[in-house]
Amino acid sequence: MKAFVIGNVALDETVAIDDFPRAGASIFGAQLSRDLGGKGANQAIAMARTGLDCQLVAAIGRDARGEDIAARLAVEALPADLILLDGVATDFSMILMASIGENAVITTREAAAALTPQQARLALTPAQPGDLLAMQGNLSIETTRAALMAAREAGLMSALNPSPLQPVFATLWPLVDTAFVNEGEAEALGGVDALLMAGAGQVVLTLGGRGAALIRRGETVQVPARTAQVVDTTGAGDCFMAVALASAGLRGVGLDARALAHGAAAAAHTVARAGTVAAFPDRAGMAAILSA
Repeated sequence: MKAFVIGNVALDETVAIDDFPRAGASIFGAQLSRDLGGKGANQAIAMARTGLDCQLVAAIGRDARGEDIAARLAVEALPADLILLDGVATDFSMILMASIGENAVITTREAAAALTPQQARLALTPAQPGDLLAMQGNLSIETTRAALMAAREAGLMSALNPSPLQPVFATLWPLVDTAFVNEGEAEALGGVDALLMAGAGQVVLTLGGRGAALIRRGETVQVPARTAQVVDTTGAGDCFMAVALASAGLRGVGLDARALAHGAAAAAHTVARAGTVAAFPDRAGMAAILSA
């Protein structure tokens, strides 16, 4: 199986703060890291490090930030189709990491939103039946729908993490085989049962320190979280999703308890370290996780 990740890529600036500020407040912070990020890139890099054949498709601007991203991606074992856009700024994220271990992420999406439906469909031209399309919430609804429809027409499996949330996601669930959501996202979308009734094939619900659950009509498979000292939660959900999908894909099976356990182990590794991609397990670490 080959995975196609169509999404965003950005540079993440992570700042440590004591607590989230109230409106109008000025507070001190300390820079923790500057790292490659963006939910699309996060998922593609994590998948590639498992050894799964993976292709990233994302848009960047013709600017210094875009050049930095291209250089950082070049050291990963990941073919990246970076679509260069004129007059568009490359995306970035500002991550506020509070001392309690929770974070808040502000992401620009000028480049991500400029990726067109035609470019998304073209990216899937090499795909074969049984391949995987993974997407997130950063692209326009038109481009997201076009990619999911192209995947369905070509016989691909599809996975969507609807983050950041957009109200129009409700129209996409009949095109999605697996929805990955956390508790807050599930609540905002009406609950897991609502997603299944709307057409999603199955739902993976991440529960933070309580683990994760794979929920289908009439069946729930739950796995515990791995114990970890939380340093930085940025990218952990992306790493979980990517590794769970890759675990199943590499074994030629559908998502199962073992896949979720592998995702949980990779997420635990990630939250115990500062940064985004830099905190993910490397290829050797992924191999150790997947051998369990």
